[in-house]
Amino acid sequence: MPSSAPDRLLTCADDALRCLGAQAKASRPNPAAQLTSDLTEPERGHSAGLMRVNHVGEVCAQALYSAQAAFARSSAVATELKNSAREEQDHLSWTQTRLNELKARPSLLNPLWYAGSFAMGALAARVGDGISLGFVAETERQVAQHLNGHLDALPEADARSAAIVAQMKSDEEQHGAQAQSLGAAPLPPLAAKAMRGFAKVMTTVAYRI
Repeated sequence: MPSSAPDRLLTCADDALRCLGAQAKASRPNPAAQLTSDLTEPERGHSAGLMRVNHVGEVCAQALYSAQAAFARSSAVATELKNSAREEQDHLSWTQTRLNELKARPSLLNPLWYAGSFAMGALAARVGDGISLGFVAETERQVAQHLNGHLDALPEADARSAAIVAQMKSDEEQHGAQAQSLGAAPLPPLAAKAMRGFAKVMTTVAYRI
């Protein structure tokens, strides 16, 4: 039996509290577990900024998937979105752990990033499953490009962060392919451009704040 609207909203509220208020728990081993990184202080600061951006990206992913699963028209689509969200939770845990190792804090604006992403996910889901899946596919395509850039930008000595980012990139590409296989509809060019604009603001601000 489909859950009622109040039940869905309570689930979304619980998702938000878990994401923003607790240490995320990974279901898979940390890709960096067997690696070491010996960084200078400037390198540590740069890695911390990049990993804070990546952590914000995972906060946004949790918000997007929570909203899209809650408002999906099809139970099959909702289930797939929830499965992807569980893998994204691994990313949230890994990036949070890496920030701790780098003696850095998460973004102070995480509640704002979460709220904005939840609103976008809910809007996409309300339009219909095809557009919602198209939103996932475009998001994951842009995120994979962003992570590829971070692999180039990370200090060469930071093998731990690089291993995490590489696994994240592989997972994002898989999530995008899954969305396509479920019937993702192409997004209007203006929507894709707006997504890139939001991502640009987020990455620039989150690097420092």
